[in-house]
Amino acid sequence: MFTTTGSRGMYKAPLSKSLLLVPTALTVLLMLLQPQYQSLFEYNLQAVREDHQIWRLVNGRLIWLDLKDTFCSGLLIYNFRVLERRFGSRKFASFLLGTWVVCAAMDLLLAETLHFLFELQVEMLPAGLLGPVFALFVPFFCSIPRVPVTQLLGQISITNKSLVYIMGLQLLTSSYFMWVIALSGLLSGVLYRSNLLWMQRLLLVPAWLCRVGSLLLEPLLSGSEPTQEAPVGMGATLDIQRQQRMDMLDQQMLFSQLAQVRRNAQPPQAGLLNWNRFFPTLRQRGRNAAPAAAGPQARPPGPSPAPENTPVTEEQVARLMEMGFSRVDAQEALRASNNDINMATNFLLQH
Repeated sequence: MFTTTGSRGMYKAPLSKSLLLVPTALTVLLMLLQPQYQSLFEYNLQAVREDHQIWRLVNGRLIWLDLKDTFCSGLLIYNFRVLERRFGSRKFASFLLGTWVVCAAMDLLLAETLHFLFELQVEMLPAGLLGPVFALFVPFFCSIPRVPVTQLLGQISITNKSLVYIMGLQLLTSSYFMWVIALSGLLSGVLYRSNLLWMQRLLLVPAWLCRVGSLLLEPLLSGSEPTQEAPVGMGATLDIQRQQRMDMLDQQMLFSQLAQVRRNAQPPQAGLLNWNRFFPTLRQRGRNAAPAAAGPQARPPGPSPAPENTPVTEEQVARLMEMGFSRVDAQEALRASNNDINMATNFLLQH
């Protein structure tokens, strides 16, 4: 319910699928079968600074060394596949490459800043493809529409993006210095998105490499096209519009069923109290509104009927008729509610 892309799986997202499969498989292989080589993939900033092991900036930011980080990152990449559908695989790959390169410099800069300001020595950082994952929150926040789903305690709004943010917070609290990686990734995402120093042009994946990857990897990694839905669009926009249409149809169907039940309801049997005598229905009040010719007579208690000359909007009458109500009931309800269609709908459903 809280996903942003419905049930289309990994369709039109081969790069996201490869990021899920390849690093995860290498992580499991390294941790379970070859644990003696884990030290080669540690993200050791002290070794980079003192021993000039620059290669750790590459190895230490490719494979996760913690199963919790692997699981949370995998869920985030799965939800971020909507960005690949929206922008295309080449632009998505360029964003990942650009932020991955910028994150290396940002990690060293933040570590030196913490040491200079607070004398906090940052020697080891969490390993894995974490910087670009946090950087993807920037286009996710700016480009993906926010659709309210429900409310918690009547105050907190739950949207289609809430679960992704919660998973990001879970990944943020997985280790002590994860906030350094998160801050580095978010800053890298902002810098790349703003195209500072022409980053989008300098760190663009070549077109020939995309064509080679498309020919070699897309047949293996691209998900199958959905069969129950016509492929009229891509990305979150289509799924959000489809969800809104489904909610609107469900609401109209519910209104129609309630109206049908109200029309087909049998008159209640006589009991100890006949409540209709004290609270007549809308149709009965309309009938009782006829001018009395025999002088003043006793009228049943209840609110007085609305004046007949109250103007009624035909568009609102048509909307109520689409829900299954008759034209007479719709007009009377709109007159009684002063053309408030929400109040008129509730009035018709309750009477």
